Amino acid sequence: MKIPSAFSLQSSAFRFRIDLLRIACFLAAITIVATLGFLLYEILSKAWPAITTFGWRFIIRSDWQPNRDLYGVLPMLMGTLTSSLIALLLALPLGLAIAIFLSENFLPSPVRHAMRFIIDLLAAIPSVVYGLWGIFVIVPLVQKYGDSISQHAGSIPIFQGPAYGNSLLAASLVLALMVLPTITSLSRAALVAVPMVLREGSYALGATRWETIFNVLLPCATPGVVAAAILGFGRAMGETMAVAMLIGNSQRLTFSLFSPSNTLSALLANQFAEADGLQINALMYAALLLILMTLLVNLIGELILKKTQKNIWS
Repeated sequence: MKIPSAFSLQSSAFRFRIDLLRIACFLAAITIVATLGFLLYEILSKAWPAITTFGWRFIIRSDWQPNRDLYGVLPMLMGTLTSSLIALLLALPLGLAIAIFLSENFLPSPVRHAMRFIIDLLAAIPSVVYGLWGIFVIVPLVQKYGDSISQHAGSIPIFQGPAYGNSLLAASLVLALMVLPTITSLSRAALVAVPMVLREGSYALGATRWETIFNVLLPCATPGVVAAAILGFGRAMGETMAVAMLIGNSQRLTFSLFSPSNTLSALLANQFAEADGLQINALMYAALLLILMTLLVNLIGELILKKTQKNIWS
């Protein structure tokens, strides 16, 4: 009879622990997928009466009249996309510039660490605080300068007056500030991750610092910057409290930045507590559209990210 050696027993125990870890990781992954599927199922089941009643007209109609059971979310869809896009267009260049500034040795290390801490602190501020700050700071500024802009450029649809304080522009400006820490942190991490040998090789060939940044560092860090933009855009689309406090919550379709508007998340936050009957189903239909929009943005971003990585390393 062969007696197992101590080494074989230790190897068996090690393999057993590895198998347990593999099973635990598999169960965790399955749990996440199952949770998402259950969430979609619950929302879809609650939204089904509104889906069967309104169909695709729910997306292209602009009236929201609970007293007549007439519902359409076109103004909210446009408000969600427009406010998120404006926020991204404002936050991405600024966040990328800050990331470049913090990833290079433009300032002493203590100063850079202090600035990084302040930017990370912005991500920890609750959205309701951003909303209150926007009410007392951004809204008066938009109303003050919006009137002047609309008087001189009112012929352009996006600058038509009168300028309301609670407006699409006010919500977009605060959204830009809210997504700025995410874009800055991820972009800086992508820039820092660029191998030092590429910097040194660029300098050895006679390139200046800015030539190295624009011709070497940024192209190599492009996948990380794209990921930062995707996450920032996704957060802007799902932001609720600050947007509900600033955007004006108007169900009217408008193209002016100075007019009140609405988003899907703000619609859910403002009306779900008092909703009843078919209105609840319509709100769940709106929630389903918001989830599908977020998934579509992530899918498009993943495709762009893969294409960008392929172009860089090909």
